[in-house]
Amino acid sequence: MRSKSVYKKAYNHLLQRLSDPAIRCLDGPEARLAQDLQISRTTLRAVLRDLQHARILGEREVLRRPRPADYFPEEETEQRSAQVERAFMEWILRADIRPGNPINVAQLSREFGVSTTVIRQYLQQMRHYGLLAQRPNSTWIFRGITTDFAAELSEIRELFELRSARKVATLPPEAPIWAELRAIREDHVALLAVAETRFHDFSALDETLHRLIYDASENRFVVEFYQIISIIFHYHYQWNKVDEKARNIAAIHQHLDYIDALLSRDVDAIERTCRAHLAAARETMRLSIGDNVPPLSLSGDR
Repeated sequence: MRSKSVYKKAYNHLLQRLSDPAIRCLDGPEARLAQDLQISRTTLRAVLRDLQHARILGEREVLRRPRPADYFPEEETEQRSAQVERAFMEWILRADIRPGNPINVAQLSREFGVSTTVIRQYLQQMRHYGLLAQRPNSTWIFRGITTDFAAELSEIRELFELRSARKVATLPPEAPIWAELRAIREDHVALLAVAETRFHDFSALDETLHRLIYDASENRFVVEFYQIISIIFHYHYQWNKVDEKARNIAAIHQHLDYIDALLSRDVDAIERTCRAHLAAARETMRLSIGDNVPPLSLSGDR
């Protein structure tokens, strides 16, 4: 088995599939199920065995629908690199990191509960995108985002997300993504009901939806690109406090339109709602940056 996180993620995906009342049995050969879940047959057999032990499945027939307690916590389904990525994004938002702020590797190592080697590897990855700079004395500096950088990023985001969203429309009815999309839609409706006081919770939903769409591309470069999108767009959503509640509530409605289009598999509707939402996100980031944030100049940048 590749890792516990891979197993747990596959287990949760099958639970989501089995939560659909229309599914009475897991049909199809092992090879196809394993391919759908992007796991090995060995991992699939372990998941099926444990679903049988939990009396959720018989041989392949559904004995009962999954309950919330059956799922592994979301943080346990992520690989270490994804955990560091999420922790780094949350740290940037929580600490209100601005251009020119130093980044302490040892401090992040303690806070994230990983080795300094893992932190340095991640920072090197972020440096590749121009977000960070390393000084000659090996200290790290957050560079910030320029308007040109944001414009280029938005263009690539639209290309990649439209491609991924179109791919969603081609997935078979038994694909796990449909149950996941319905669950995410319910989360959006629930948040909308309390958005007057909990509008800050939108960021987590935003990341969940877009990550799901990017994962559907089955393109490793597109999926990896999402991490830079996630950090930058969420960072600037948080930074710009002007009309934050109104913006987030409007974005929830945009998401609901987008999700409904995806569930309908109407490619024209998917493209229309995707473009509308990304255009709004691009404008929000443009306003959050303004024209007065110059790129950080550091002697000895490598």
